[in-house]
Amino acid sequence: MLGYACLNRTLRERDPPLRCNRDMQRKTWEARGLDYAAELARQNLADLYEILQWNLGNDIHFYRCTSDLVPWNSQFDLEALPNYDRITELAERCGSVVRDHDMRLTFHPAHWCKLASETESTVENSLTAVEYHADWLDLMGLDRSPYYAINVHIGATYGDKAATADRFRDAVSRLSPGARKRLTVENDDKASLWSVPELVDSVGDLVPVVFDYHHHQFTDRGLTYREAFDLARSTWDDVRPVAHYSEPARLYGADARPQAHADDVARVPAWLRAAADVMLEAGRKERALFGVRAGEE
Repeated sequence: MLGYACLNRTLRERDPPLRCNRDMQRKTWEARGLDYAAELARQNLADLYEILQWNLGNDIHFYRCTSDLVPWNSQFDLEALPNYDRITELAERCGSVVRDHDMRLTFHPAHWCKLASETESTVENSLTAVEYHADWLDLMGLDRSPYYAINVHIGATYGDKAATADRFRDAVSRLSPGARKRLTVENDDKASLWSVPELVDSVGDLVPVVFDYHHHQFTDRGLTYREAFDLARSTWDDVRPVAHYSEPARLYGADARPQAHADDVARVPAWLRAAADVMLEAGRKERALFGVRAGEE
């Protein structure tokens, strides 16, 4: 399967737009609180259902959902929402679409989610973030499996990779079963950070490793793309792995950092398509996916 992440540009251009990332700033949260969070969550879940239906109609069975689905969920339990019954109904409806049509729904918490941080408050906040993503998947009735992944980066080394890996493992052990069973970890895009072989050696027995094709060029450690993918795939047991694919913006003439993703994708290697569900990380989102399909015709 090919997938795209979060924003559907086609549906955002409708009037009214369809989107599931309505959020609010801190001052709004402090002023309007739980009632407004509940209303935004209702709108987001209602639109997520429509996005999933649109994906289904366009034969797209892999979607990474936004982490803004329930705004400020770090500050409350879902059951505290005044419209919790309605939220439950909407989430179950979304989950039914996913289950009934063999779709794959995943999450990727923000860069500040650092389970291996040296700062305990950061670890606590990161654990909370992973937990509420797991709560959303539970509310949708989706299996506790990396098939419905919550993907993170270790994202730093703090000058000692072995100690950082130990802290990551300790943090994972503190997660609830529903969160822990869905967690995956991805290779980074800086030479000093985490490569596929380092992740596999350090934490691959604990969580599956997501292979990011574009990131691999920065942390290849002498492995080819296929060798690195095969190593990552070995951590997935009986679940079909997820891989990320993007092309550098510089390839299309952009004045950008080497790590920057292009708006489009020319093609996805056939061997990667055959062995994994591939999340396209491209600026034009679903339109980039359609472009890949058109190029295959």
